[in-house]
Amino acid sequence: MGKTVLLYFYAISTSGFATLKGDKLLMRNVKLMTQARFFKQGEALSVVALPHTWNALDGQDGGADYWRGIGTYEIDLPNPTKGKKQYIELQGANHVATVYCNGRELGTHKGGFSTFRFELTPAMKPEGNVLTVVVTNGVCDVYPQNADFTFYGGLYRDVNFIEVNDAHFDLLLDGTNAVFVTPHNVGKTRVDLFPVNAEGCELKVTLKDAEGNVVGTATTAAVDHAHVLIDVKNPHLWNGLVDPYLYTCEASIVNGEEVLDTVSVNYGYRSFRVDAETGFYLNGKSLPLHGVARHQDRLDKGWAISKADHEEDIALIKELGANTIRLAHYQHDQYFYDLCDERGLVIWAEIPYISRHMPTGRENTISQMKELVVQNYNHPSIVVWGLSNEISIAGSDDDLLENHRILNDMVHEMDKTRLTTIAAVSMCKMDDPYLQIPDVVSYNHYFGWYGGDTSMNGPWFDKFHENFRRHASVFVRPMVIKGKPKIIGYGI
Repeated sequence: MGKTVLLYFYAISTSGFATLKGDKLLMRNVKLMTQARFFKQGEALSVVALPHTWNALDGQDGGADYWRGIGTYEIDLPNPTKGKKQYIELQGANHVATVYCNGRELGTHKGGFSTFRFELTPAMKPEGNVLTVVVTNGVCDVYPQNADFTFYGGLYRDVNFIEVNDAHFDLLLDGTNAVFVTPHNVGKTRVDLFPVNAEGCELKVTLKDAEGNVVGTATTAAVDHAHVLIDVKNPHLWNGLVDPYLYTCEASIVNGEEVLDTVSVNYGYRSFRVDAETGFYLNGKSLPLHGVARHQDRLDKGWAISKADHEEDIALIKELGANTIRLAHYQHDQYFYDLCDERGLVIWAEIPYISRHMPTGRENTISQMKELVVQNYNHPSIVVWGLSNEISIAGSDDDLLENHRILNDMVHEMDKTRLTTIAAVSMCKMDDPYLQIPDVVSYNHYFGWYGGDTSMNGPWFDKFHENFRRHASVFVRPMVIKGKPKIIGYGI
C-alpha cells in the first residue's frame, strides 16, 4: 500500500468545509464524515453514525462470543474543488480495511489502531462520489488475535475528507503529519519536513512558546526531505504533572508571498533516564512512577468513544494520583496522546503484539510498530516504546526472538531519543534471552489473583533485581547511537 499521514487539527466541521482561523491551518479543507450506510452478513442495510463499531453491545457481555466478520460502509463524499487534491483519512479501522472510491480500489490497510490515508483525486467525479470501506475483525495474520479484550470491528474513530493544494506536506507518509521535531533540553531543535510537489518553493519554520512568542525561525528549500536546526535559548522544560509546558512548531510551504500549506504541531523539551538502582528521572530529578493501564472502550460504545470520554478518562486517572499511564495494548487515539502531553502524564506506548506469537505475523508487527513510532514521534509524554505484551506466555523460540530483535533495532533506528521495553509474564524465566533484547525489562505478575498472594511481589522483584545486577553484562543493553537512520532517527 502507499504511505499514509496523520495531521491532527481540532477545528473540524461536521457540516461543511473547515478552515482554521489564525495561523494554524489556512490552506486545507477538512470535513468530518459523520454518517454512513452500513451492512454486514445477515443484517439489513442501515444508516449509522460515525464513528461506529458493530460490537458495541455483543462485545461487552464477557462471553467472548461477539460477532467477528466483514462489515461494509458507504459514505457520500463532498464534490471536489477544482485545482485541489483530495484525500481520505481513517483514524481507526479494525482489523483490516480495503478502501474504494466510486468502485476503484485505493488500497488496503492492516492494523486496527493507526491512522491511514489514501488519495482520492484520480477516482473523483465532479459530483456523486461514494467511498466504500470493507472492514473485517475476523481471524487473520494481523495482531491482535489472542488477548483478554474485545477486538471491536468497524470504523470506530474519525473519518475525514481532506482537500489540499498541489504543494502540501506529505499526506501519505505512514500516517504522520510529515513534520518531526527533535528537541534537546538545552534548546537545540531539529525539524524534519517532508513536502510534496513543492519544487521551487521554500519551507518556513517558526517555533513559538506557550504564550505564542516566537523563539526561533528558519527557512530552507522545499526538497523532498528537508531539515532545519534552530537554537532556542533557555527552553522552558516539559516537567510532567508539575509543569507540562508545550511549544508549537509551525511549518509552511511558501511560493513567494503565497502560503500553500501549513502544519502546526506541539512538542516539548525534556530529558529522562532510567536507573536500575534508583528508578526513573525526568529532567535530572527522580520521579517515582505511579500509574495505571488504560483501554479505550466504554459501556455501550465499545471503541467508538468521544473526545469527552477521553477527557473524562484522563481526569479520573489524575484524580487517582497517577503520574504515568501504560496505554494498553495498542496505539490509542491521537487526541488522548495530546491530552497526556497537555496534562503531564508519562506514557508507555505499545503495539498489540500480544499473548501468542504468530510466525506469519512478523510483517504486521513491523508495520504497526513503524506507524506507532512515526505517528507519535512529537509527543513529549511518551518515554518508552513497548515491543510486546506477554508474548512468551507459551515460551519463546528463535522466530519470536528474531522478531523482537528486528523490532528493537528498527525502533532505535527510527527514534534515537526513547527507550524500548516489553511486558513479560510471570512464567517467563529470569534468564530467558527474550529479556535481553529491550532497554527496559518489565514484568506482569498476578500474585494474589491467579495464584499465590500479594506478599510474593516484593521478594520476587528483589530476586530479579539481584539477578539483573549479577548479570548486568548480559541484561543491560546500552542504547548505541550510530549509523545513518533509515526512517527517522533525528537525534541531534
